[in-house]
Amino acid sequence: MFSRLIGNATKMNNKDATKDLKNILIDGEVIELAFRVVRDMIVFTNLRALFCDVAGVTGRKKIYHSIPYRSIGHFSIETAGSFERDIDLKLWVRGLDEPIESELKKGGKTVLEIQRILLKYM
Repeated sequence: MFSRLIGNATKMNNKDATKDLKNILIDGEVIELAFRVVRDMIVFTNLRALFCDVAGVTGRKKIYHSIPYRSIGHFSIETAGSFERDIDLKLWVRGLDEPIESELKKGGKTVLEIQRILLKYM
Protein backbone atom coordinates (compact mmCIF):
# COMPACT_ATOMS: atom_id res chain seq x y z
CA MET A 1 0.00 0.00 0.00
CA PHE A 2 2.78 2.45 0.85
CA SER A 3 5.37 1.02 -1.54
CA ARG A 4 5.33 4.13 -3.73
CA LEU A 5 6.15 6.28 -0.73
CA ILE A 6 9.49 4.59 -0.29
CA GLY A 7 12.07 6.79 -1.92
CA ASN A 8 14.49 9.56 -1.28
CA ALA A 9 12.61 12.48 0.24
CA THR A 10 13.69 16.11 0.32
CA LYS A 11 12.58 18.57 3.00
CA MET A 12 9.91 21.05 1.85
CA ASN A 13 9.04 24.55 2.93
CA ASN A 14 6.04 24.36 5.31
CA LYS A 15 4.25 27.21 3.51
CA ASP A 16 4.46 25.34 0.18
CA ALA A 17 3.19 22.14 1.80
CA THR A 18 0.31 24.02 3.44
CA LYS A 19 -0.65 25.48 0.06
CA ASP A 20 -0.54 22.01 -1.57
CA LEU A 21 -2.73 20.52 1.19
CA LYS A 22 -5.10 23.43 1.80
CA ASN A 23 -8.17 21.25 1.09
CA ILE A 24 -6.94 18.37 3.28
CA LEU A 25 -5.90 20.17 6.44
CA ILE A 26 -8.58 20.90 9.03
CA ASP A 27 -9.06 24.03 11.12
CA GLY A 28 -6.26 24.36 13.63
CA GLU A 29 -4.03 21.80 11.90
CA VAL A 30 -0.50 23.07 11.39
CA ILE A 31 2.28 21.48 9.34
CA GLU A 32 5.35 20.89 11.47
CA LEU A 33 7.57 19.19 8.89
CA ALA A 34 7.10 18.15 5.25
CA PHE A 35 9.03 16.15 2.67
CA ARG A 36 8.58 15.59 -1.05
CA VAL A 37 9.34 12.22 -2.68
CA VAL A 38 9.24 12.95 -6.42
CA ARG A 39 5.50 13.82 -6.69
CA ASP A 40 4.46 12.30 -3.34
CA MET A 41 4.57 13.97 0.07
CA ILE A 42 5.20 12.95 3.66
CA VAL A 43 3.84 15.49 6.14
CA PHE A 44 3.88 15.68 9.92
CA THR A 45 1.23 18.01 11.35
CA ASN A 46 0.24 18.72 14.92
CA LEU A 47 -2.52 16.05 14.54
CA ARG A 48 -1.23 13.29 12.25
CA ALA A 49 1.28 11.91 9.82
CA LEU A 50 -0.05 12.36 6.31
CA PHE A 51 1.16 10.50 3.24
CA CYS A 52 0.06 11.82 -0.15
CA ASP A 53 0.45 9.32 -2.98
CA VAL A 54 0.14 10.96 -6.41
CA ALA A 55 -1.01 8.29 -8.86
CA GLY A 56 -1.38 8.08 -12.60
CA VAL A 57 0.44 9.69 -15.47
CA THR A 58 -1.30 13.05 -15.14
CA GLY A 59 -0.96 13.23 -11.36
CA ARG A 60 -4.59 14.24 -10.94
CA LYS A 61 -5.40 11.18 -8.85
CA LYS A 62 -4.18 11.54 -5.28
CA ILE A 63 -4.48 9.06 -2.43
CA TYR A 64 -4.16 10.45 1.09
CA HIS A 65 -3.19 8.19 3.99
CA SER A 66 -3.87 9.88 7.30
CA ILE A 67 -2.28 8.26 10.34
CA PRO A 68 -3.22 9.71 13.73
CA TYR A 69 -0.22 9.71 16.05
CA ARG A 70 -2.10 7.50 18.53
CA SER A 71 -2.01 4.74 15.85
CA ILE A 72 1.78 4.70 15.69
CA GLY A 73 3.08 2.03 18.06
CA HIS A 74 6.73 2.95 17.70
CA PHE A 75 9.22 4.33 15.22
CA SER A 76 12.87 4.01 14.30
CA ILE A 77 15.22 6.43 12.64
CA GLU A 78 18.48 5.11 11.28
CA THR A 79 20.98 7.90 10.86
CA ALA A 80 23.59 8.04 8.15
CA GLY A 81 26.87 6.25 8.69
CA SER A 82 30.27 7.34 7.47
CA PHE A 83 29.63 6.45 3.84
CA GLU A 84 25.83 6.76 3.81
CA ARG A 85 24.12 10.05 3.11
CA ASP A 86 20.52 9.33 3.99
CA ILE A 87 18.21 8.69 6.95
CA ASP A 88 15.84 5.71 7.11
CA LEU A 89 12.50 6.31 8.84
CA LYS A 90 10.21 3.44 9.88
CA LEU A 91 6.76 3.85 11.45
CA TRP A 92 4.98 0.84 12.93
CA VAL A 93 1.26 1.50 12.62
CA ARG A 94 -1.24 -0.59 14.55
CA GLY A 95 -3.12 -2.87 12.17
CA LEU A 96 -0.33 -3.13 9.60
CA ASP A 97 2.03 -6.10 9.46
CA GLU A 98 4.99 -4.17 8.06
CA PRO A 99 6.30 -0.72 8.99
CA ILE A 100 5.89 2.24 6.67
CA GLU A 101 9.37 3.07 5.45
CA SER A 102 10.89 6.09 3.79
CA GLU A 103 14.39 7.24 3.00
CA LEU A 104 15.02 10.89 3.73
CA LYS A 105 17.91 12.97 2.52
CA LYS A 106 20.34 13.87 5.26
CA GLY A 107 20.37 17.50 6.07
CA GLY A 108 20.52 19.84 9.01
CA LYS A 109 18.53 18.84 12.04
CA THR A 110 16.13 16.51 10.19
CA VAL A 111 16.60 13.55 12.55
CA LEU A 112 16.06 15.68 15.63
CA GLU A 113 13.03 17.39 14.07
CA ILE A 114 11.33 14.10 13.18
CA GLN A 115 12.00 12.60 16.60
CA ARG A 116 10.79 15.75 18.35
CA ILE A 117 7.52 15.78 16.42
CA LEU A 118 6.82 12.06 16.84
CA LEU A 119 7.63 12.09 20.56
CA LYS A 120 5.63 15.26 21.12
CA TYR A 121 2.42 13.89 19.59
CA MET A 122 2.54 10.10 20.00
